[in-house]
Amino acid sequence: ATLARGTTVIENAAREPEIVDLAQCLRRMGAQIEGEGTSTITVQGVDRLGAATHPVVTDRIELGTYMLAPVFCGGEVECLGGRMDLVAAFAEKLDAAGVDVTETDKGLKVKLRGDRPRAVDVVTEPFPGFPTDLQAQMMAMLCLADGTSVLEEKIFENRFMHAPELVRMGARIEVHGGHATVQGVETLKGAPVMATDLRASVSLILAGLAAQGETIVNRVYHLDRGYEHVEDKLGAVGAQIERVSST
Repeated sequence: ATLARGTTVIENAAREPEIVDLAQCLRRMGAQIEGEGTSTITVQGVDRLGAATHPVVTDRIELGTYMLAPVFCGGEVECLGGRMDLVAAFAEKLDAAGVDVTETDKGLKVKLRGDRPRAVDVVTEPFPGFPTDLQAQMMAMLCLADGTSVLEEKIFENRFMHAPELVRMGARIEVHGGHATVQGVETLKGAPVMATDLRASVSLILAGLAAQGETIVNRVYHLDRGYEHVEDKLGAVGAQIERVSST
């Protein structure tokens, strides 16, 4: 639309930070865009775009995933480049679960306040609500929480395919349609599990970090679509994780 003749109006537009970031980048290249971050975006076409330098916004789903790592394993992690405005609804639920999230000059620092997280209820919503792409990771964390949690998935169907795999590790989960009830347990046990999609795969990795014994996550080709060098990043802060050949 930036190079189309005339004016383009996009109704019911996504409001996620990635959309705002894209509009800012295109504007630096000479585009005429208004309304990013709202449900209506207006684009006035221009003759040409030019070169620009633009820092890409932090991946908020990758950020939220790594924010959960110390909740599973203990310790304190600082996620460089993290911004509270990108994960506000998620951080609010972490706070309710007993997790401290504090802003630093470099990003976000995360630390579990007690020995176990507390149970919380989660409902996925469009931005700025709780993101569906962090639901699987949150479910894995709530498997170890003190109490019973209910997760309601209102964005995507079949978003609970990771639940049976977590059950193989000792989790107590019941799924009924778009709701999942998770009764927290004190420990999980390592097991061979199967990744069914991108977010499910990383949720099983997080669960494996906290589980007793060895966890093998199969079909991790899903993982690489959303996480670059996840084994290196987690390994750098003390995780015992490695990628193994399937042959």
